[in-house]
Amino acid sequence: MKDSKLTYYLDSLQSYGIPGCSCMVYHHHEPIYHHTAGYTDTEKTKPTELDTTYWLYSATKLVTCTAVMQLVERGLISLDDPVDKYLPEYGNLMVKHETGTKPAQNRMTIRHLMSMQSGLNYNINTPSLTKAVKDSNGQISTREFIRALSQEPLDFEPGTRFQYSLSHDVLGALVEAVSGMSFDQYLDKSIFMPLNMSNTGFELTADRRALMSQQYRYDVLSRTAKPIHMENGYVLSPNYKSGGAGLISTVQDFILFLDALSNGGAAYNGNRIIAAESIDLMRTDQLSGESVKDFAAFGRAGYSYGLGVRVHIDSKASCAKSPLGEFGWDGAAGAYALIDPENHLAIFYVQHVLGCEYAYQTIHPTIRDLTYEML
Repeated sequence: MKDSKLTYYLDSLQSYGIPGCSCMVYHHHEPIYHHTAGYTDTEKTKPTELDTTYWLYSATKLVTCTAVMQLVERGLISLDDPVDKYLPEYGNLMVKHETGTKPAQNRMTIRHLMSMQSGLNYNINTPSLTKAVKDSNGQISTREFIRALSQEPLDFEPGTRFQYSLSHDVLGALVEAVSGMSFDQYLDKSIFMPLNMSNTGFELTADRRALMSQQYRYDVLSRTAKPIHMENGYVLSPNYKSGGAGLISTVQDFILFLDALSNGGAAYNGNRIIAAESIDLMRTDQLSGESVKDFAAFGRAGYSYGLGVRVHIDSKASCAKSPLGEFGWDGAAGAYALIDPENHLAIFYVQHVLGCEYAYQTIHPTIRDLTYEML
């Protein structure tokens, strides 16, 4: 399959300003395709490899939601439980309105967090959060940050709108509260170790830094990528484990996680991380009313939003070659995850270019459709 249209397409991306990228495809637990293109450094001396590391950014959310569903399966939580049952600071929320703020009428639930209908936003520079980070001398923990976040008013009543937000960071804190473990320890024990994902985690170790691709920011007008600092703006301290954007991984590591989800939650090695019924629930459309209109602003025609994932719901609108029920998500630097339980197919593509709308509008759907053509 090395001579496929997909290979030619990935190689062509350098001419569109993507310095380097990598892609893997698994089918029925078997790696049927992989290709790397370009370089990981601006001098073009280090070719992209399968073990090159990247910030996953929002592709992290897939792991966080899987962790939450594990707790649901174990009967430790319910999706419609109020968040304040586990994080008491979320029991007296305020909501913005025309003349100021007022007490929230709806209690925020775990389902609201999972489906991005919590009322939270993605502003990490609010007064409460800035003060909390400063008071911690840059060492703020996950629970401390989420506690400070609860002091900020919501943008709308929980359950009434869709808005991309820090909801999944709150879920990370919730996992800590329910499991009694730090979020990173929980993920290691419950997901990464069972899948043999040894190169995935929150810590930018010396080994991960040495293998990390240079990070870039996209210039739309010139279609070029300019190198920027090797930082993740959502990693607020070494102690903060962002459930929404904090993981580091490789293409050959992360595809193992996606492969398990595409095979009913069971990995290639027989270890099960989640039940097939939970996966079906994750990929069930959660939006209605105003939330449908809100999600449409993302520009993913033919898709809606489930529990932490986009879900394919309309083939005519999407013009996609993937089946209905295909799901996944992406990341701020251009990572793209596709999970297809019907065909037991998983695709993971990764680049390290921030601000690249071209990735979401063109690269991701092209990789999706070329993969199905290849099969």
